[in-house]
Amino acid sequence: MRIWKQLLLSLAVLLAGLCLWLFVSPAAGPALVKMGVPLEVVSLVRAPDASQPGVPGGGTGAASPGGQRSGQGGGQGAGAAGGQGGAQRGTLIAARAVTIGTVNDRLNAIGNGEAIQSVVVMPQASGTITHILVASGNKVKKGDVLARLDDDEQLIERDKAQVSLRSAVEKSSSYRNLQSVARLDVLDAQIAEESAKLAVSTATLNLKRRDIVAPIDGVAGIVAINIGDNVTTQTSIVTLDDRSEILVDFYAPERFVAVLKPGMPMDATSISRPGETFAGKVDSIDNRVDAASRTIRVRARIDNGSDVLRAGMSFSVSMRFPGEAFPAVDPLSVQWDADGSYVWQVADGKARKTRVSIIQRNPDKVLVKADLKADDMVVTEGLQRVREGQPVRIQGAEQKVAEAARP
Repeated sequence: MRIWKQLLLSLAVLLAGLCLWLFVSPAAGPALVKMGVPLEVVSLVRAPDASQPGVPGGGTGAASPGGQRSGQGGGQGAGAAGGQGGAQRGTLIAARAVTIGTVNDRLNAIGNGEAIQSVVVMPQASGTITHILVASGNKVKKGDVLARLDDDEQLIERDKAQVSLRSAVEKSSSYRNLQSVARLDVLDAQIAEESAKLAVSTATLNLKRRDIVAPIDGVAGIVAINIGDNVTTQTSIVTLDDRSEILVDFYAPERFVAVLKPGMPMDATSISRPGETFAGKVDSIDNRVDAASRTIRVRARIDNGSDVLRAGMSFSVSMRFPGEAFPAVDPLSVQWDADGSYVWQVADGKARKTRVSIIQRNPDKVLVKADLKADDMVVTEGLQRVREGQPVRIQGAEQKVAEAARP
């Protein structure tokens, strides 16, 4: 664009701005007259508002110094009256009512599920696996045989012990019936009989330990052995889980220590069962707070009679508490100065600075400790124009009053 076009466009914008200023501001006319703009020009532009008092040209319209002074005086008087009227009406602000919120009323945590009993079954003796009597997923009872080791040697030892026992019993019985046998020999025969009985018990126990049995009621996991494997007392055979109930361990923040009690209800959800909520109770609470995380370990118990939950699942745990009630204000209303935080409270149409102590910050509200009640109004917008004891007007309040009074 050429330079003369740019200059014309700039002049047009400037003239439009001056005209708008004349229409909007009552003090614009006197200011332009002081700067040397002819009164006729100002009066021509303000012609639509010539009837208003204090507008240049609204009087006689005479182009005399006296007329200029009269026009200026009228404009200043109107401006002052408008300013005084705005001060009497009060500063326009936006405000919101105080509500009541609660703190420490809900606990949300992530927990891990465990079976109420879980056992890794291991043999009580070393040997070769000859039988496997359990499969993954089988429900077993305490004492059920899960697998067997080779027991030929133990059977022979048991039979030998039984033969020795019969010999010892016969000898002891004969000595007791004979009068000629010394008492000491009779006592030795009785001791030999007792020793033979113990040897039979030992052989029987060793034979029994060739059977690998279930120590608890539960459900078998994956069997980790095959027939023919040589195992020791450190070999894992299978894992048994009693999942009739699931224990959920989670960590609660330190602030809940005083309110957590065994037996309190809780709800848990699992990502594997969306839409389902499982009710449970707090089973136990740890005796100390972890110094690193400032949390305490809590264990809850959930009934699993339907057998839909598994050990090792993650759970989202929630608990409800009565909590403590505090006034809740809009986050925009909280201000700071050298003495701390405060809000502007609207009371009897005037602004009053009320000191607050922040208890908890939430995305939509701030819980504070202050001399505030429910439905008290606090300023949220126009805060920079508010002063102590200054009259204020709440945006939209006058319209609501007028609508309410309208028949």
